[in-house]
Amino acid sequence: MIAVDTSSWIAFLAGADGPDVPFVERMLAERQVCMPPVVLTELLSDPRLPERVATFLAALPRLSLKEGYWERAGALRAKVIAAKRKGPLADALIAQSCVDHHVRLVTRDTDFRSFVKLGSLEVLP
Repeated sequence: MIAVDTSSWIAFLAGADGPDVPFVERMLAERQVCMPPVVLTELLSDPRLPERVATFLAALPRLSLKEGYWERAGALRAKVIAAKRKGPLADALIAQSCVDHHVRLVTRDTDFRSFVKLGSLEVLP
């Protein structure tokens, strides 16, 4: 299984170029995509998102929040901030969901590099 970040979903839905787009398409065909809850929230926050796309995204398997998630996410973000790196809250929550489930994250967002370096997040491609 892989998780897909908002940045890669936007690229995929727009038919943009980049290595993540065909990879997401292939993983969808193989039913290997799961949805971090924060990513779903970010995507559904777009008032222009077509209803059929919202329905498709909401139907994907979702990563559950495990006991102690909020504490671990806070500690992960604190580690990133202490290292004087960018640690957006949404990214910390997405990263922790992936770490908890041992799922790699497909993303275009370079802010996740800090969570890779200072946490145990794995990103693709």
